Amino acid sequence: MLGRNANGLFWMNRYIERAENMARLVDAGLRLALTRTTDSADEWTSVVLSAGVEHNFRQKHSEYTAATVSDFLLRDTSNPSSVMTAIETARNNGRMVRTSLTRETWESLNEAWMSMKRMLSSPIDERELPHILDRIKRETALIRGAFHGTQLRNEIFDFSQIGAHIERADNTARILDVKYYVLLPSVSWVGSSLDNYQWESILRSVSAHRSYRWTYDVEYKPTNIADFLILNSRMPRSLTFCYRNISDSLDFLATTYGERQKCHDTVAATLGKLKVKSIKDIFDRGLHEFLVEFIGDNNKLGSEIAEEYRFV
Repeated sequence: MLGRNANGLFWMNRYIERAENMARLVDAGLRLALTRTTDSADEWTSVVLSAGVEHNFRQKHSEYTAATVSDFLLRDTSNPSSVMTAIETARNNGRMVRTSLTRETWESLNEAWMSMKRMLSSPIDERELPHILDRIKRETALIRGAFHGTQLRNEIFDFSQIGAHIERADNTARILDVKYYVLLPSVSWVGSSLDNYQWESILRSVSAHRSYRWTYDVEYKPTNIADFLILNSRMPRSLTFCYRNISDSLDFLATTYGERQKCHDTVAATLGKLKVKSIKDIFDRGLHEFLVEFIGDNNKLGSEIAEEYRFV
């Protein structure tokens, strides 16, 4: 496959995932802000920090509110990570590799772009925000469903899967880090009803609330939730699940092209870090430190894949 096509597929799927992830971050902020009886600026600040767009945000806004943050992360086309920018970029990449996509995949992507363009054309009424976030998540799920239901499992599928799972792993790590390192207002809250509600909100923001209860019953313990989102290999948004899928896709590419790249070693090393004895090992070391290192490794992997498969 030409590097240009691989690049288009990789980034098309990264940006589809990013559009959904931005909606999930705003959803997490909205749910967490509802736990506040006073100022909720800390929650919205943490959402901007998690999205990695604090510098750009501060150039346009001085206050961290539901209105300013949701507008910047959902609608603002000057923000390269906003939902509107992400879905536009995904569509442009999809159009570039149109002949590599099934009709159903392309049509679902194009229809999602048209729907979001209409929906996000005007400032969002805060009362409509939950509905809009659900719509964004539904539209991206339809693209993913069309893709998984119709695409041949060849190198087109592999490059697409790698892009989607690198982006998804980054998002899960950032959401977890924001909760544990930024959002909790005080050590005195640990184990309180507020603490439990915040952890429950994080689970809901990654569509893991019900599956968590199937696994751990109804007890919201930070160690169990971190274990679920980091180490559980059956949870579709966990770090381990994402990296096993990336590893499988890279192995398929190695078989297809008859050679292994440096990125294979990076994936293997990261999977090795995820194969700890228990989540306690990660907490003993420091959850924040573990997540920061993971995010760095994940960024390194994306760069290596782009270079080694000649995206750049």
